[in-house]
Amino acid sequence: MKKLFTIILCVVASQSYKALAQPVLDTTLAEQISGQNYLQSYKRILPAPVAAQIQQNAYENSAFRVRLDSMQKDVPLDYNEFVQAYINAYTSGSRRGDIPRIMGLSKYYFPIYEKAFREAGIPDEIKYLSIVESSLDPNAVSRVGATGPWQFMFATGKNYGLNVNNYVDERRDPIQATYAAAAYLKDAYQEFGDWLLAIASYNCGKGSVERAMQQANAVDFWSIRQYLPSETRGYVPAFIATAYIMKYYNQHGIMPQACNMNLTTDTVVVNKFVSLNNVARVLNIDANELALLNPAYTKRIVNGTTKAPRRVVIPQLGKEKYGLLYSALNGDAITERNTQPVYATVADETTTVTTNNNVAATTSKVKTQHVVKRGETLSGIADKYGIDVEDLRIWNNIRGNKATPGKKLMLSAPNLATGKPATAGKELAMVK
Repeated sequence: MKKLFTIILCVVASQSYKALAQPVLDTTLAEQISGQNYLQSYKRILPAPVAAQIQQNAYENSAFRVRLDSMQKDVPLDYNEFVQAYINAYTSGSRRGDIPRIMGLSKYYFPIYEKAFREAGIPDEIKYLSIVESSLDPNAVSRVGATGPWQFMFATGKNYGLNVNNYVDERRDPIQATYAAAAYLKDAYQEFGDWLLAIASYNCGKGSVERAMQQANAVDFWSIRQYLPSETRGYVPAFIATAYIMKYYNQHGIMPQACNMNLTTDTVVVNKFVSLNNVARVLNIDANELALLNPAYTKRIVNGTTKAPRRVVIPQLGKEKYGLLYSALNGDAITERNTQPVYATVADETTTVTTNNNVAATTSKVKTQHVVKRGETLSGIADKYGIDVEDLRIWNNIRGNKATPGKKLMLSAPNLATGKPATAGKELAMVK
């Protein structure tokens, strides 16, 4: 009798463990998806309910726990049944097919994220949050209007210096949006003192996290989880599982796809209206490829002016194409009314380019000052104007990377005004 009882118990435990391994998708999830297949659609995966003791035994000595522990740095990468449900979805569920493509895209986007986070003091592993948000798609738009790789709502983006108008949506710009996301996360961490709570607030807002903390009388994510909005309850586990799969994809037989974007780019700063399609035609590059490198320009028109020059990212050029680039940026066919010339810098700092005298003679008309907005950093401002952050510090007698809101910064670039050889300011996404 005892032997029979033991066998029955083992069968029950085995079936419970199998149930635990199967993710359960909240039926309300479909209402959140606007016809786009992002990993964020798994924000509400919940594990099947199981007995607490079986649940503890099943995960106590799991290899997943060991792997997450080995990855942990500044952000707690806790392991439990909620995290496991997302790992299941990414390794064996319907989302498994998305991972190779996302891994390919990460070769372009992650260097941008890493640079911005490093300068803002944000843990490197939080870069994986953009996968949960948008699957690294700068053109992602949620049902409620959150836009870009970091899914900023209009008001929040504006608060953190992201402009939206008829020509540009800076929430789609991977560089500017990442600096804004870093500023938000830094503010949230300073308020909560916990990275998981800061991440949760990125999804539901700081106010919701504060109320949940008061209701739970606790100060950590897992203790307040039940008091958070249903989507946010799955948001942090999804982030942890995403960090896991991006590190241990090989253990699950997942092979990254090649990145379909140019990993080596040049930067051009223009102070007039320029058609991206015309630039692509003159340079003999694919117009869609150029648009993908510049997703913020919603009409494929770069709305640069002398007061607010704009950055354009292009595939890195050979020296023989500099003349074509000049023609593309100054041809009558690609301007609207503004006939101001442009100036250009090249992303590779080791490359020296002789500046065209006609360009050099007029570049003194470009914007010479920038008023710092809340959430901006010196590095972000330097990237915006295609100048070197160290030059920006020297010109404004600033140490560190702090930019005081309201302060006017000088943007002068003497080397362009004199017509001497110019070198590039910044690398956007150089992978060597």
